[in-house]
Amino acid sequence: MNILEKQNCPECKSTLVDDMQNGEIICSGCGVVVDDQISDYGPETISSNFEDKMKLARATGQTTYSQHDLGITTEISISAKDFSGKTINREVANQMHNLRKWQQRVRVSSPKERRLANVLTKMGETCDSLNLSKNVLETASMIYRNLDGHVDVKGKSVVSITAATIYMACKQCDVVRSLEEICRGVCPPKDVKSKTKLAARYYRTMVMEMGHLTAPVVTMDKYISKIANMTQTEVRVERLALEIAEKTKDSSIADGKAPNGIAAAYLYVASVLLGQNVLQRDVSSIAGVTEVTIRNRCKEILTCYKLKITLRPSLAKY
Repeated sequence: MNILEKQNCPECKSTLVDDMQNGEIICSGCGVVVDDQISDYGPETISSNFEDKMKLARATGQTTYSQHDLGITTEISISAKDFSGKTINREVANQMHNLRKWQQRVRVSSPKERRLANVLTKMGETCDSLNLSKNVLETASMIYRNLDGHVDVKGKSVVSITAATIYMACKQCDVVRSLEEICRGVCPPKDVKSKTKLAARYYRTMVMEMGHLTAPVVTMDKYISKIANMTQTEVRVERLALEIAEKTKDSSIADGKAPNGIAAAYLYVASVLLGQNVLQRDVSSIAGVTEVTIRNRCKEILTCYKLKITLRPSLAKY
């Protein structure tokens, strides 16, 4: 309690008391609450520099869905010194070690929480290995938490359910990643094929139970932009490929076909029309399809449509 000498109660003119624990200003005489929800001017508000604020901060002030306890648990750090910098004696260090061990054990008190902690930990490791943004990680964590009541995750493979959830999160965040790419970052190479097949089955179950709105369709321009960025194709080639895809989107060219193959064919056709030296081998290795697939898709595009390209003088070579 801190007594505020320069303020008086509007009712009885008594001295006001600042109750920082409850965030209220109350009268010391009649008990009237003069103000509530007051700001806490703690040590982290002394400095205006962000780095100094973080050093003086007593809590992070933010939560995350990527941890089973939302990131608000208390952790006992591993250190041989106390807060003031003095060395801890052996007896106290042993006590802290035992407290740390039991604190980690009681964080997960049920099989459901243990399963949630395992899946969320695997999600974080997978997103880090695939260089996915924090937005994708948070979205995947929320999707998995919402599975309760829709899909029974008990007994399912942690690796496959993690890959299926991240795949759905990538679709919601407009990030182009195939299910096989995600499985490569979450399991050993020898298990990629089997885990991908199992993850695909889990994903279909999630879509049927949770609705199609949770898994939006990734448009063709996302695949074209991804392949163009990975092959370091010129911007004008990518723009022409996007324009050709836009002109032919009402046809049935892409029905029942892998989007990677169609996107690679659009990009290859655009590079040939603009006279760029792009090899089918390079495009096929990046897109994850064979050269024969690219040639077949190019034949379908060129036989169904008659393309007429008009170049500006600045872009024409001859």
